Amino acid sequence: MNSETPPESLIPYDEIVQEALRSVVRRVLTDIEAAGGLPGNHHFYIAFKTRAPGVDLPKHLSERYPDEMTIVIQHRYWDLQILEDQFSIGLSFNQVPAKLTIPYSAITGFVDPAVNFALQFQAPVIEDEDGEEAEPAPVPLTAEEVAAREDGSNVVTLDAFRKK
Repeated sequence: MNSETPPESLIPYDEIVQEALRSVVRRVLTDIEAAGGLPGNHHFYIAFKTRAPGVDLPKHLSERYPDEMTIVIQHRYWDLQILEDQFSIGLSFNQVPAKLTIPYSAITGFVDPAVNFALQFQAPVIEDEDGEEAEPAPVPLTAEEVAAREDGSNVVTLDAFRKK
């Protein structure tokens, strides 16, 4: 009895694994919150879907990043608060302070380049008002955004860390 396709599982293994890997992010953030900061050269890039349920960020950031955004947690952050299903953090974007709340379910990537550690997650499905899967239009980078990224902005691209 040799079948080409595996039988469909009645156990949602993919969801269970995604949830377990997201708990790694929660644990790491909990540890740095308890320690009062990042040890050594560690720093994190966290990518997330900006329109996922529960994401709370200033309007100017959600307009600038209508689909996905990557933040850097390194030297300049404040008010890191870890909850069971989300975290909040204060960051500066072009010298403008902002508070972000990010559910772990919205996270699509976590990278610690200091030790070459990376996790990628399945992106949450974002629906529009009609219940259809929403596809935001790509937004090209402006010259100001490119310059901001070069001067230490908290937003970066994870493309260099993605496995092809």
